[in-house]
Amino acid sequence: MHRRLIIRPGAIGDFILTLPAMESLKARYTEVWAGSQNLPLARFANRARSIASTGLDMLEFAPSENLMAELQSFDSIVSWYGASRPEFRAAVHNLPFEFHQAIPPDVCEVHAADYFASQVGGPTPALPRVVCPRSDAGFAVIHPFSGSPKKCWPLDRYQELARRLAMPVRWCAGPEEQLPDAVRIHDLYELACWLASARLYIGNDSGITHLAAAVGTPVVALFGPTDPCIWAPRGPNVHVIAKPTLESIAVDEVGAALC
Repeated sequence: MHRRLIIRPGAIGDFILTLPAMESLKARYTEVWAGSQNLPLARFANRARSIASTGLDMLEFAPSENLMAELQSFDSIVSWYGASRPEFRAAVHNLPFEFHQAIPPDVCEVHAADYFASQVGGPTPALPRVVCPRSDAGFAVIHPFSGSPKKCWPLDRYQELARRLAMPVRWCAGPEEQLPDAVRIHDLYELACWLASARLYIGNDSGITHLAAAVGTPVVALFGPTDPCIWAPRGPNVHVIAKPTLESIAVDEVGAALC
């Protein structure tokens, strides 16, 4: 039986954009090691574990016999972890590792999902999908946050947009994000299923925006400093509004896109 280990560190959006590449690598037995928050999305795998729980992040400093034996049990290891760390690569040089860069180069001519898929010979164009029951419960979801403040459209404009919408609005936030009465769902697959029940979704360049697109919910994504040609969410109903600065995106413009 072929046993394959896939190691994919990174934030939520990076993991989702790598899903098509990882799914193309599925073997008779497939294990995924990733950030703990991303594990619920590795539904194609036989087993998913957090990188921190395995001790992999300490391997080049204090190698564990148990960890090395576990790594040796795999026939192939495809890793987006450690590609640029010479000490780590030296520590596993006798193991069946195949390393890939975890972030596209600064000058990239393809979408990130296609970049990751092409690294492993997967099909392109790559469309990330998280399979959830899709329905229309008649509400809009607004997630006004991102991993970086510079990627966030001003909150007061989201609030003005919400007042104009002719449907109920559910605000979405992470556990550490300050927003009263927001829906907070820690498990990303459960969050995906909730997003799949929304009529539409509005948000910044964030992992949750990628998640909404991956379940097929109509998405309006607002982009400023990042390049949507590389990082835009991919889905059957995605509309991107991109300006050099997010402050130059007007509420009227977003409202028109929603219509």
